[in-house]
Amino acid sequence: MERPAAFLGRMAPLFLLVSLIPSLATAGHDYGQALSKSILFFEAQRSGHLPSTQRISWRANSGLDDGKASGVDLVGGYYDAGDNVKFGLPMAFTVTMMSWSILEYGKQMAASGELAHAMDAVKWGTDYFIKAHPEPYVLYGEVGDGNTDHYCWQRPEDMTTDRRAYRVDPSNPGSDLAGETAASMAAASIVFHSHNPSYSAELLRHAEQLFEFADKYRGKYDSSITVARKYYQSVSGYNDELLWAAAWLYQATNNEYYLDYLGNNGDSLGATGWTMTEFGWDVKYAGVQALGAKFLMQGKVGRHAPVFEKYQQNAEYFMCSCIGKGSKNAQKTPGGLIFRQRWNNMQFVTSASFLAVVYSDYLASSGKSLRCASGNVQPSELLSFSKSQVDYILGDNPRATSYMVGYGSNYPRQVHHRAASIVSYKVDSSFVSCRGGYATWFSRKTSDPNLLTGAIVGGPDAYDNFADQRDNYEQTEPATYNNAPLLGLLARFAGGHSGYNQLLPVVLPTPKQSAFKPIPSPVATGTGLISIDQRLTASWNANGKTYFRYSTMVANNSDKTLKSLNLWISKLYGPIWGLTKTGNSYSFPPWIQSLPSGEKLEFVYIHTSPQAEVSVSSYTLA
Repeated sequence: MERPAAFLGRMAPLFLLVSLIPSLATAGHDYGQALSKSILFFEAQRSGHLPSTQRISWRANSGLDDGKASGVDLVGGYYDAGDNVKFGLPMAFTVTMMSWSILEYGKQMAASGELAHAMDAVKWGTDYFIKAHPEPYVLYGEVGDGNTDHYCWQRPEDMTTDRRAYRVDPSNPGSDLAGETAASMAAASIVFHSHNPSYSAELLRHAEQLFEFADKYRGKYDSSITVARKYYQSVSGYNDELLWAAAWLYQATNNEYYLDYLGNNGDSLGATGWTMTEFGWDVKYAGVQALGAKFLMQGKVGRHAPVFEKYQQNAEYFMCSCIGKGSKNAQKTPGGLIFRQRWNNMQFVTSASFLAVVYSDYLASSGKSLRCASGNVQPSELLSFSKSQVDYILGDNPRATSYMVGYGSNYPRQVHHRAASIVSYKVDSSFVSCRGGYATWFSRKTSDPNLLTGAIVGGPDAYDNFADQRDNYEQTEPATYNNAPLLGLLARFAGGHSGYNQLLPVVLPTPKQSAFKPIPSPVATGTGLISIDQRLTASWNANGKTYFRYSTMVANNSDKTLKSLNLWISKLYGPIWGLTKTGNSYSFPPWIQSLPSGEKLEFVYIHTSPQAEVSVSSYTLA
């Protein structure tokens, strides 16, 4: 669980010069394998009802009553790190960065067979955000409490800690939280634009509402959700998130309103004045500046060119700092790793490396070079820098340690992570108590019973030292936002170094069938008057198999009565109740002759597979 980093800009610099130690020899890495493992980590972090094809098999369902006390369904989403709290701000940043990774390097992910898994990881987060945003000006930003959670060492499946839900609204605003969530849903809407257009449109609707909420009712979220302050304090404020959300909404919509927002507010909200050397869940300015530079290179900014040139200047300040050729350079360890802080430093490494790779490809696509204090620098130097950071993470470092769990032969075995450190619920379902977990499992000096495959831990100190100990949370705790930027980095390096033009519109290939098929969002057919909404409502084990119960609602959204209905259902492998089967189609059950305007028909089915595919083949309104 994170504690905030200091927010540093030009006004309060604190930097050390880059080490002049020669870079380490590269042994060569299987970036494709590392990509596959890094996506698996997100499955270990899932909260809620796990799908039948869950690949991290030692996890089970958890947090099934989340939101119930507040009268809202908040089941799902991700635990942020080694704890069992769902923190909205870092979760939203995680989803934004996963989406950005896919948008830049989805073709390479598809070539590795991982695009569908990556899209599933995004959708697990956005499905939760849809639930967390039940009204235009209401957003739930935390489930659980870090204080009570830290008092306990329990598996998610055993949680006895407070699962209270916390929200922001007009009386208790949270512009940073709402802005980042808007950014995540806007970015994800582009990911799903071609392959699930109705879901993409739903995400975009939420993103636009959340941006309006963030901008209209301004305030820091940790002033409203005060329990988050100790763990994810918004030190940078909310100005960066407002611009960040606008940038992603512009990419998703091409609506000039969002471009004008960036152009008109760049100065007042700090993007043209602050030069940054960090990028992460709290501070988004460098990301805004990189996207602003992209828009400038694409020739989209028109009369706002003077402002966007400042965006680009500040973006390049960040890039030059990373490679050690700026007026103020990022600190690095003797082994060459960017070092920002002793607590989970790796989050800054992956985020900065991702920005550098993306910016390198933007420059190369436009035929330009990087302008640093030391002179012009070729884009390939940014690429080499990022590769050096990724290789360090994967084992090219003074300790020859991989900081990705499960990659290589020498990696952390005592990860600061409740679920990984306690015997799987599926192996031994005996209840693990709050304090008993500390006595029995936390204090063990042996390897974790469950392998937290793909997790990027906090990493070494300023001198490349690392202690693989469960109580060394500053170095051995992983986090979702460590992994999210790494998806793009690993896909980029797995895909080779040719054929990139990152200034063209994003066109993602069709992903191969994912092991976890996303539950369809309401699907409109014909005139858009009939919608279908499927939900997983229960699961249980019997005779070595896991069974799932799905509830499906068919809604008549028209102002007329639905007189007849024929549904087409495929990939159904069990019994179904609430419909009449005729040949290969399904119609109203015997007790329903018609469906009035605004009414819904529910049917259920049970099988051992992901949800069936349901669509409307014909209907009659009268």
